[in-house]
Amino acid sequence: YLRLARAMPNTPALIGKGVSGLFADPSVDQSGRLNAERVLNAVGSILWLQDEAQIDAVTAISGSGPAYVFYFIEAVEAAARQLGFDEPAARKLTMETFLGATQLAAQSAESISTLRQQVTSKGGTTEAALKSFAVSGIAAEIAQGIEAAALRGRELGDSLGRDAGASGHA
Repeated sequence: YLRLARAMPNTPALIGKGVSGLFADPSVDQSGRLNAERVLNAVGSILWLQDEAQIDAVTAISGSGPAYVFYFIEAVEAAARQLGFDEPAARKLTMETFLGATQLAAQSAESISTLRQQVTSKGGTTEAALKSFAVSGIAAEIAQGIEAAALRGRELGDSLGRDAGASGHA
């Protein structure tokens, strides 16, 4: 008799800062759910899913998400070097900015949109960058990329046989 719980952790689990999407089919009792929670809470937080198909979306958002963040960090570091900073200075400016902004967002009761607006002065430097991003369609491209990741997750799940216990693949 097969009882199945599926999880999609992400690489920040390596430092205890991961987030895992977790789904348990109806055959998993409360004790089994608590055991799954205990294992995954050891490496970060969890989000219980109501539908197994949501694992594909979790894979696209948080499973692959660290790569999206690293990609953006790479781009900002490269821009800092183009503006004349050496490698160590570019990395420090970029990493401290990302760490601080992420921690501020996590601790703030304000929405992400409000936090962004608070940094964006009318006619200022931030507004110039955000307008350039908007013209380039960066937000739409990010959404399209994440949808492609979710689709690929569904394809992988289907090819490996969901009922055989296939896991998400970032």
